[in-house]
Amino acid sequence: MIRLNNMQFRGHHGCLESERRDGNWFRVDFAYDYDMRKAIRTDALDDAIDYGGIYDLIKEEMAQPANLLEHLAGRILNAIIDRFPRIEWAELTVTKFNPPLDGKVESTSATVTYE
Repeated sequence: MIRLNNMQFRGHHGCLESERRDGNWFRVDFAYDYDMRKAIRTDALDDAIDYGGIYDLIKEEMAQPANLLEHLAGRILNAIIDRFPRIEWAELTVTKFNPPLDGKVESTSATVTYE
């Protein structure tokens, strides 16, 4: 299993006008699995799934506004699976810091999986 942990992005996601206008900080965590046997043997990037390309795709998707965390997380995961079809299992979590709630809440998050 490969993990990309604690990727930080500034984004303009949310249902409130102030969220879309002012933006907020988000964290994305992504884990995936694929048949690594060939990459283990060859030590060649061509035989692996390049997580640099996955990071770039997540960054692109995070730049596109969304109302809901659920939608955003699902959209990112679908884009990754479409571009990297060798992925057999994946889990992606998007976390929004300081959500606009009537109380002290550090973050909210949505997690989606692919099997």
